Amino acid sequence: MREVVVIGAGMTKFGELWNKSIRDIFVEAALKAIEDAGVDYIDSMYIGSMSPGLFTEQEHIGALMADYLGITPVPATRVESACASGGAAFRQAFLEVASGASNIVLAGGVEKMTDAEDVTAALATAADQEYEVYQGITFPGLYALIARAHMHQYGTTRKQLAEVAVKNHRNGAKNPNAQFGFEVTLENVVNSTMVADPLRLLDCSPVTDGAAAVIVASAEVAKNIKKDFVRVIASAQASDTIALHSRESFTKLGSVVKAAEKAYRMAGIKPKDVNLVEVHDCFTIAEIVVSEDLGFFEKGKGGEAVEQGLTSIEGGKIPINTSGGLKSKGHPVGATGIAQIIEVYEQLLGKSGARQVKNARIGMTQNMGGSGASCVIHILEVK
Repeated sequence: MREVVVIGAGMTKFGELWNKSIRDIFVEAALKAIEDAGVDYIDSMYIGSMSPGLFTEQEHIGALMADYLGITPVPATRVESACASGGAAFRQAFLEVASGASNIVLAGGVEKMTDAEDVTAALATAADQEYEVYQGITFPGLYALIARAHMHQYGTTRKQLAEVAVKNHRNGAKNPNAQFGFEVTLENVVNSTMVADPLRLLDCSPVTDGAAAVIVASAEVAKNIKKDFVRVIASAQASDTIALHSRESFTKLGSVVKAAEKAYRMAGIKPKDVNLVEVHDCFTIAEIVVSEDLGFFEKGKGGEAVEQGLTSIEGGKIPINTSGGLKSKGHPVGATGIAQIIEVYEQLLGKSGARQVKNARIGMTQNMGGSGASCVIHILEVK
């Protein structure tokens, strides 16, 4: 396999983008990435998008975006893996360049969620329709079950869940692209509207419009154009049962564990070598469970770690979600995995401003679909 690098990135502001279409926001992000990379062509394009047909009544996203970006007949493919669609699109771009089939590939993600009449129903298609959704469960409900199980088994507290939201909003307040770029207090979180006990409104990621894109290339290309770059040293994917009730444990995300094992092995590193990580905090409990399943904390200790400041930018053992995460930055589901890559890319190049992690050399992204039925992990490094 050839050495693969990221040489450019671009994204829109995340939020309720009422005056822009799905094609508008994707092209905006893609053009920014191309300009940042300094390239004048791409060989192919992969676009993560979970449910454009349900959100905007538009399918055939690959061809549409190639058309409006003005790059036809370049091949363009939509990739879907629920909320992990962006991470899966990046993985396809990585594999295409690593194989030698292409030299420069655009990996993007986009979702226009506010156009949908029923966002909850659209998102629920990522759960088991026959055994979960038919019974009335929603994703807040599924993650509430995970939270209750974690609280019962390990003593995780309501305050520890809230600490995740407080920390991520503190980071998001320093991110100009964040949908909710403001801080919240513990009191704000624990007194917000109940959604699915014990999860409240400020434990949940929002409905978001947005797009993100990166340029993936061979190391030879980056060196020829004398562009700063970040190496992709691991790409791994795994799956699990789609129905929560079919798993051996509600408090362990098997796809995360397996993908992480493969990623660490491919990169030749251990969890202690990672300087920062962007995880899929669709709900506050998700960040806690994932931080354990990635090997950063002992099982059951993720809540304590947040409470003790171990996941903070300043003085933390492992800064988690420096971008603000899905919770504060926003969660346009198809774009989330690419936005995670952008955060790590910029952190490793020292371009994150007020939320910069000091001396960051190795970063990780963890993007998952549904309640963890799919997971994609990438590890990036700068020398």
